[in-house]
Amino acid sequence: MASSVQNSRISSPGYCACCRTCNMWCWKGFKWLPVSFIVSIITWSYYAYVIQLCIFTIQSTVQQWIYLVLYHILLIMFVWSYWKTIFAEIEPIPEKYKLPEAELEKMLSAESEDSQRTILENFAKDLPIVTRTMSGSIRYCNRCVLVKPDRAHHCSICARCVLKMDHHCPWVNNCVCFHNYKFFMLFLGYALLYCLFVMATCLPYFIRLWKMYEEYKHAHCDLILESGAYTKICVDMINGDFGTATSSGRYHIIFAFFVSLMFAISLGSLFGYHCYLVVNNRTTLEAFRAPMFRGGADKNGFSIGAFKNFKEVFGNSPNLWLVPVFTSLGDGCEYPVRREHQLQTFTSPQDTHGYESMGITRSSVEMARETERWRLCPRKGRTVPQIV
Repeated sequence: MASSVQNSRISSPGYCACCRTCNMWCWKGFKWLPVSFIVSIITWSYYAYVIQLCIFTIQSTVQQWIYLVLYHILLIMFVWSYWKTIFAEIEPIPEKYKLPEAELEKMLSAESEDSQRTILENFAKDLPIVTRTMSGSIRYCNRCVLVKPDRAHHCSICARCVLKMDHHCPWVNNCVCFHNYKFFMLFLGYALLYCLFVMATCLPYFIRLWKMYEEYKHAHCDLILESGAYTKICVDMINGDFGTATSSGRYHIIFAFFVSLMFAISLGSLFGYHCYLVVNNRTTLEAFRAPMFRGGADKNGFSIGAFKNFKEVFGNSPNLWLVPVFTSLGDGCEYPVRREHQLQTFTSPQDTHGYESMGITRSSVEMARETERWRLCPRKGRTVPQIV
């Protein structure tokens, strides 16, 4: 008995490591479920539209070719954009933003929060950053041990800092950020057009089937068929004008209509919202919390005009605006800002009274200072400020 207990104790570390590995792979597989769902919907919609509608239902060869050509153009652009959004290479933060060991040692040995702020200010003085925390400090990530570039944020799911982070999207299993935001916009746009096209081309057959069903009920064909009798009128109604499509195939067409309608509504609202963000040069995170500059918060701090904002995401070449290839301007670290934010020094919140110039109350600034808590550094066992 004692030997078995001893063996179990010896094997427990390996067992825990095995559990952690298993949990890690289970979590990775779980994150791909939304993508698998979208892929399955696209695969089914291809069968419903191409096979059941275009081949078995539509009788006109010209109409078949027109529908098939347009459908496959939209499908290719939609799937291409979706693929690029999922598998875009999210590049890491440049090395110049990472705190060197010497500076980190100074941070760890500093006795006060003000001393650590001074160290960060001295390190970041040559970096091209203009944004701050709500209390005016340098935006620092103690998990990645780096000074955050403008518009960069730490993603808890990806466990890293991401340039111009918009949000982490479970439907693409990736962060929507500087490196794939254009692809994400094209994915939404082409997915919306895809759904609208399928819905519009299925609508006439949905109406025809609905009218047939009403006539079927009005002629009491259901009662006649239940009695085992088959009249010519009922048989003609059941066959209808649906080519060689079977009864189950017709329901694929109806279901394709309702699914495309449902997705078109949700995609339309999401695409419209992100068009608004592009025109105003904001991310989803910045829409919820305005970026803080040296002079205060400004939700339009990065806006340089609607058309310039658009080109910042889609590039200068109009020929490539609708193609899912990377053409966004800049390097993801530096962004044009309004003139009033270029050469300002930070205005201390204590110098103002009541409301701040950009709409931040003094109480909220004080709360921001309180939330800038000290946190235990996992490396050295000492404290560094968690500056977000």
